[in-house]
Order: sequence, then C-alpha cells, then structure tokens
Amino acid sequence: MEEIYVNGEFSKSHNPVASTNNYIGPRSSKRSFSSAVILTLGLLNIFLLVGLITLSVYLHGAATSVSAISSNISSMTEDENHLKANLSTVINKLSSMTEERDLLHTRLTEKTRELERLQSLSKQKKTCASGWRMFSCSCYLLSEKTGSWDEGRSDCRDNGADLVVIDSSEEQNFLATIINDNTWIGLTDHGTEGLWKWVDGTPLTLAFSRNWWWTLSCDP
Repeated sequence: MEEIYVNGEFSKSHNPVASTNNYIGPRSSKRSFSSAVILTLGLLNIFLLVGLITLSVYLHGAATSVSAISSNISSMTEDENHLKANLSTVINKLSSMTEERDLLHTRLTEKTRELERLQSLSKQKKTCASGWRMFSCSCYLLSEKTGSWDEGRSDCRDNGADLVVIDSSEEQNFLATIINDNTWIGLTDHGTEGLWKWVDGTPLTLAFSRNWWWTLSCDP
C-alpha cells in the first residue's frame, strides 16, 4: 500500500505541472495570432490610406489635365469659328471683286467699241463748208470781221464754232500759213491776269514761236 501511495503522490505532484503546461500553451498562441491579425489590419489600413491618397492625387491631376484639354478644345473651336468667319468674309470680298471685274470688263468692252466707232468715223472723208479750211479732221475759218476778243469769240459761236484751241505744234504751223496779223485765238487771262487758259478751260502748255495773241480763227 505504501508503494501505491507513493506512486500516487508522485502522480499527483506531476499532474499539476502537466496540467499547467497544457493550459498555458494554447492561450499564448491565441494572443500571438490576435497581434498578428491586428498588425496585418493596421498595415492594410495604412496601404489603403496611401492608395487612397495616391488615387486622389492622380484623379486631381487627371481632372486638371481634362480641364486643360477642354479649355484647349474650346479655344480651338473659337479659332475654327474665327477662321470660318474670315474665310466667309474673304469669299464675299472675292465675289464682290469678281462682280466689279466683270462690270469693268463690260465697260471696257463698251468703251473699246465706242473708240472703234469713233476711229471708223474719223477715217471717213470729212468736208468743210465753203470758205473753211480743213486740218486734222477740223475745219478752220479766218473771219474778215474786226473787233475785240469777246466780239471775235461771239462771231465764232454764231458760226457754230469757237476760237481756236492750239494743242500741237503741227496745228500751230498750219495756222501760221492762213492767218494775218491782228487776229485772235481762244486764249485768255480773263479769270486771273497773267494766268493764260484756253477757252475749253485747259492751261497753256504749248510754247509759241511767235506772238499769237492777235490771231482770230474759228474751230468747230
């Protein structure tokens, strides 16, 4: 019996230790697992926060880029509209210039035909009335009347002509062959003394070789 008792004591004194070891082991493992889970969740939260911040920065940059692109597109649209307006203006001006060109061409054609008609008439043989002399398609009459310059001009007008306007040296040389002294031509300074003009209003530009202020003739 003593041997059994001793074995029982040994067994009792040994079991608590074994029991204690069996109790402490699983509890320590649970604590380590919980700490690992918390640490992992914390790291995940940190990564998630960093990801959110990065995504926010990226989205902000993307929004800025989109805004800039939208602004550029708007500006390009305005430029396009402006170019279209300018192009329309240029087309309208070109159309107007084309119409003006056609009008000028029509007028030029009419003037050309009129010039050809006048040239054709000038080539036709022209005759002067009795007592008149012809030079370069004009008729000249040396009046036998005497009087003042105004009276001489009035006499020419009564004959459907006017005092002669000399516009070439050839005409001057022709008149030198038919005129006499103390006659009148169509040159006057009535408007301004010393400023000589022809009766048709043109200024005196021809240099005379002799004193023509006393010449009178009629030029129809």
